[in-house]
Amino acid sequence: MTKKILALFLLISSISYAQYTIKGAMSPEIKTDWVILYRLEGTKQVFVNNTTIQTDSVMISGKKQAVSSFQIKLPTSAKPGAYRATYKLEGAGFVDFFFNKENVSFIFNPEYPQQSIAFSASSENKIYTDFLSDVSIVQQKLDSIQVAVLKNPSLDLAKEYNMALKKVDSVQAIYAQLTEGKYVAPFVKASSRSNPPKIFTSINGYIDNITKTYFDGLDFSNKTLVNSSFLTNRMLDYIFYINYTENEKEQQALFKTSIKTILDKIDDITYKRDIIQFLIEQFEETKNLEIIDYLFEKHYNNLPVTLQNKKFKEEKLALFAIEVGRIAPDFSWQENGRNLKLSTLNDAENYVLVFWSTSCSHCLREIPQLHTYMNSKPNMNVIAFGLENDAMVWETYTKNNLKGWHNVLGLNKWENKTARTYQVYATPTYIILDKNKKIIAKPNEFKDVKEFIEKL
Repeated sequence: MTKKILALFLLISSISYAQYTIKGAMSPEIKTDWVILYRLEGTKQVFVNNTTIQTDSVMISGKKQAVSSFQIKLPTSAKPGAYRATYKLEGAGFVDFFFNKENVSFIFNPEYPQQSIAFSASSENKIYTDFLSDVSIVQQKLDSIQVAVLKNPSLDLAKEYNMALKKVDSVQAIYAQLTEGKYVAPFVKASSRSNPPKIFTSINGYIDNITKTYFDGLDFSNKTLVNSSFLTNRMLDYIFYINYTENEKEQQALFKTSIKTILDKIDDITYKRDIIQFLIEQFEETKNLEIIDYLFEKHYNNLPVTLQNKKFKEEKLALFAIEVGRIAPDFSWQENGRNLKLSTLNDAENYVLVFWSTSCSHCLREIPQLHTYMNSKPNMNVIAFGLENDAMVWETYTKNNLKGWHNVLGLNKWENKTARTYQVYATPTYIILDKNKKIIAKPNEFKDVKEFIEKL
């Protein structure tokens, strides 16, 4: 009886401490010494584990090659899902895979991770990559027939198109059956294209069909799809590639239309908030203020107040407060006994707002040059915002050297509230405004100021 109890205890213990292994190898080897593993949840990355990278020699295509390899253990309690191994902070610096209670092993090229990944262990990942490969081959054949007819509408390729379409449908049906009950099943279903039953002879008709059927296989309520990069990648493709034009004004309108189309399909209000925040960050990269404002004003601000992230909103709005095209943040000062305000100043057609300091040698060289130059520009004025820790030197310098300017004293230097609002990290910092105080340029140096003003 004692032996049976001991055997049962050992069995339970071995199960309790069992682990899954994630093994990855990068070829060619890469000069980095760490990998961080995340689980994807919506648009967020949840930290799971991290490890170091080793250099090993392995046989690849019959030749010994050096690879960068890593291994991460996951407990039996690890959640099934989409996971991301990150090895670089910029560029193509991560690889995504699925985990569903099985060991995962793969090799990939670190410069082209997702395109080159090959799995040696993990039935879920193997069958999904096989599906992507097989369906891509037959889909490309179908697309090539369609493109040929679009180039030459007189071609009669209806028979060939129908045969190719049947092959696509057959591959999709086979893998739908093979993945039934598996974690990757929703991805196989969502990856299936809605190909038209008949070939198009019109480019406009073809493009219109792609746009209208783009979301046919996508279920925005499916948690498996939501907690992966799949849906977010599809959204980005729809916004930036499917709805594309070279006309800048039309593109802005297309951005707004495509964004609304996507958000209208999302019922989960929390997920909708996360997607809006995600899109704001995407347009942040190109500083597309019009679309960022649109996302805040038409979508984010309409969310329940309890769901809105006040800190996120304040940080993003502050980040773009001094971008070209924005109205310059307001501030006030006293001048010759009068209370003045930037927003109500009306004594010039354009203004040069310059943040400077008497303790800055670079400023003491450029500010006199700016003063001399601006004397020849009667329709312009300067607002010289001095960042100082003490008023005495500033008062003497401005009184003797900067006559005719609006001179503003900003105490506490780098901690000055206005300086922080304008994100001033160095002096001199130049900002050129129009009569309405809209920012029209942010030159780097005095020579750039002159160059811009001469073009006005």
